[in-house]
Amino acid sequence: MFPENSVLSDVCATGISGVVAFSCLGFWGEIGKRGIFDQVTDTLTFIRRLQASPLSNTLLPIKHLSNLTAGIFGSSLHSTTINYISSGLQGALFASLIIGVNIIRMLLLGLGVYQDEGTIKSMSRHGDRRELLKGPLYYAIAITLACIFYWKTSPIAIAVVCNLCAGDGMADIVGRRLGTKKLPYNRNKTIAGSIGMAIAGFSASVAYMYYFASFGYIENSGWDMIPRFFIISIASALVESLPISTAIDDNLTVSLTSALLGTLLF
Repeated sequence: MFPENSVLSDVCATGISGVVAFSCLGFWGEIGKRGIFDQVTDTLTFIRRLQASPLSNTLLPIKHLSNLTAGIFGSSLHSTTINYISSGLQGALFASLIIGVNIIRMLLLGLGVYQDEGTIKSMSRHGDRRELLKGPLYYAIAITLACIFYWKTSPIAIAVVCNLCAGDGMADIVGRRLGTKKLPYNRNKTIAGSIGMAIAGFSASVAYMYYFASFGYIENSGWDMIPRFFIISIASALVESLPISTAIDDNLTVSLTSALLGTLLF
């Protein structure tokens, strides 16, 4: 499918991933621009939309929907092209290029160098461009660094990406839908959201571990790996639920927790 030359193969695989990834971001940008989903859902908005629109069942913060779908979709896409990207540093740099470009994009948007209303709405909670200099920027940096330093042969990369994309993305969605009981030490977080994050991050980690192992990228994929992923997902969910994660940013604390704990366990 791709040229035998490793550089050309990496360029082709990166190009395909880039086109689809930015198309996905463009889709969510358009969704945000049209205001189909609210940035912050409250009871009155829910009732109003429930009466007015069949899309009301999907009333969720678009920021977390875009993070969740972009992360999972991007990982799935990357998995299909991973065999065509070289295993060394060259491949890691090419693979991280797409997210790396998004870092520059977040900086330019957040600093107001150029305007993109749809992207700002889809990547922020309140439609403020300055929010892109925090969570979305940390998100892009974490994924880029995980790709460069760990690449496709390390379970640490799987833990970081899955807990950040699937886990953290699911936490807010489940918390808003099913979260009736607040955590005693953080009234802004729910028990359901934390449980949802741990389950989603753990399930995605195990799934991708076996997927990458099927191609021989991860040598040790036995049952002893599963408890380690479980510990990392539980720890990430716990850290995400702490007040400090709200004060700093959960994209930063979750990725650091997964990376540090993964280094100790793997």
